[in-house]
Amino acid sequence: MWLAMIVVIAGIGLTGPTASAATPYCGIHWGSLDKVNPTMVASPFTAVRAGRHECFDRIVVDLAGPAAGYRVGYVPAVHEDGSGFEVPLRGGAYLQVVVLAPAYYVPANRREVVDVSGYRTLRQVAWANSFEGQTTLGVGVRARLPFRVFTLDGPGSGSRVVLDVAHQW
Repeated sequence: MWLAMIVVIAGIGLTGPTASAATPYCGIHWGSLDKVNPTMVASPFTAVRAGRHECFDRIVVDLAGPAAGYRVGYVPAVHEDGSGFEVPLRGGAYLQVVVLAPAYYVPANRREVVDVSGYRTLRQVAWANSFEGQTTLGVGVRARLPFRVFTLDGPGSGSRVVLDVAHQW
């Protein structure tokens, strides 16, 4: 009898549920919590670009000088700096992207700063103003997904703030 119980208990250990870490999508471990870098610069914000990659969609903010800081996070709604008006965005979730650098221009189309039609994750990039030394963009994404933000130096004396949003968890 004891031998039968030991065999049954040992069998449960071999065939029962096991704890194993799920393999993350494309090795991404970014998460969806706010990302912040408090460095403020006077380098003007000069352009916004977007790109598609195998595992994520990317937005790049070009600056004329040293890398700026940022505050990026999911919000219920993005509001214009200064006025507080809500910026309408397409998508199931919204990222507020604040680059701690001024912009001395307004894009031709404030609601479609960059054409992201056909992207897997990005749905819209909208202008939310430049006010008191910081510039805000609203980014509509398909859903609340992992993202990362970082800065790059170059080309030349310029720099970039980069936002990558994963295609899935």
